[in-house]
Amino acid sequence: MKVVNFAKQNTIINQYVAELRDVNIQKDRARFRYNLARIGQMMAYEISKTLQYSNKTIQTPLATATASTPDDQIVLGTIFRAGFPFHQGFLDVFDHAGNAFVSAYRYYKDKECKNVGVKIGYIATPDLTGKTLIIADPILATGGSFELGYHAFSTKGVPATLHLCSIIAAQKGVDNIKKAFADFDNVTLWCAAIDPELNEHCYIVPGLGDAGDLAYGEKL
Repeated sequence: MKVVNFAKQNTIINQYVAELRDVNIQKDRARFRYNLARIGQMMAYEISKTLQYSNKTIQTPLATATASTPDDQIVLGTIFRAGFPFHQGFLDVFDHAGNAFVSAYRYYKDKECKNVGVKIGYIATPDLTGKTLIIADPILATGGSFELGYHAFSTKGVPATLHLCSIIAAQKGVDNIKKAFADFDNVTLWCAAIDPELNEHCYIVPGLGDAGDLAYGEKL
């Protein structure tokens, strides 16, 4: 399994991540959502370099032209709710892609709020058999949402290639994903930044807070 950490590269993605983390800029929800989408666009561009291409002939008003365009059948998957603007960034680039959605939410198994579980609910997806599946979820804490989300999607067909895309990941979550997908071929994990730790409540440190609340407002 390949892991890409954009924080180790000189890329404009780092600027957008810095704004997502900034407590002052976070007060602007529209800006927060916009930065989620922009990082999705940048990641989609990087993923586009890994696809399979072939030359096609295009008829112009004057003659024919040749263009090398992707052959992959792409499906963009996301996990409710913070994933929506991130997903939109990918869709802005891969505008012919199919789309898949799943709901996942974390819950605490103990009164001390230290033992976290993830539950999957709603799912809607096209057939994924042989497709290139991109799952976009901005926060990778323990890795449970990605793992359960993928297994929910795979009930509708097994993709040929899998890209897992996160903005802020915890190192523990990255390690868990490596183990969970150790036996899978053609899997890449893309992260805008990988942070060193999870706190006792399984929130990423330094992280950025609750991405869903920052994008859409606090929930009960």
